[in-house]
Amino acid sequence: MANTKEIKDRIKSVRDTQKITNAMYLIASTKMRKAKSELDHTRPYFEAIKGEIKRIFRTSKKDAESRWFYPEDGGHSLTGPYACLVVTADKGLAGMYNQNVIREAEKLLKEHPATKLFVVGEYGRQYFAHHGIPVERSFLYTAQNPTMHRAREITDILLDLFERNEVCKIFVVYTDIRNGMFEEAKTERLLPFHRKVFADNTTEKAVARPFEFTPSITAVLETLVPSYVSGYIYSALVDSFCAEQNARMTAMNSANQNAEKLLGELSVQYNRSRQAAITQEITEISSGAKAQKRKLAKKKSEEACGH
Repeated sequence: MANTKEIKDRIKSVRDTQKITNAMYLIASTKMRKAKSELDHTRPYFEAIKGEIKRIFRTSKKDAESRWFYPEDGGHSLTGPYACLVVTADKGLAGMYNQNVIREAEKLLKEHPATKLFVVGEYGRQYFAHHGIPVERSFLYTAQNPTMHRAREITDILLDLFERNEVCKIFVVYTDIRNGMFEEAKTERLLPFHRKVFADNTTEKAVARPFEFTPSITAVLETLVPSYVSGYIYSALVDSFCAEQNARMTAMNSANQNAEKLLGELSVQYNRSRQAAITQEITEISSGAKAQKRKLAKKKSEEACGH
């Protein structure tokens, strides 16, 4: 059994670690609230864009032709490499957050080996480099501060590849956080769109008088769709960031609970060790007193015999 000093040092170490995990929990909580607030202020704009695209399809489906959509006849036989944006964190200490995203990306790579990877986050960069998986482009800015400007930069690069027919589909792998409780790593196709995403599942009535689109419906779609894709990527970046902070909060909370449990066990060990030390001291004092008593009795006995 460890002595009281060793146990006391261990307790101090656990408490120091607990201070760090508590601080990380509070920091993650603050970052998540801020990011969700920014997303809530931005999302209505992109929901409005989606609504306008739906309006175009309700107004005139026949004229709504665009390279961003699958053909209306349902032909989906697109061949060629894919582009995949993988959103990870810059560091660990977030449970299975990064591992779940990597697993989704590897699943896509297994199905389509020619997929070109575009990575956000230091964890993903290090992982793919360590495993010898080529990355088309790594966005070197941090995943800790998602902004609309960065989302547009990513969008421009991906859309440029799509327009030049270097990729036939664009996917994004990120972590979606639902109701602030449940996290899910998912793979979503960004382009091309299925027309039913915008044309169906709407309760709005068809307009009595058709809208006029200048210079044309196709030109309007050419402007709206890139903005919609930028909004989706921004939403994926912020969702991933919120999910990362939520996962870190959960991990730190679990670490705090384990620290409390460990402190309880160490306190019991410390009390037992301290009690054993006290008992040993009492035993030694008692034995010493008895020895002194016997020595004194023997001395008196010898003196009595001498007289």
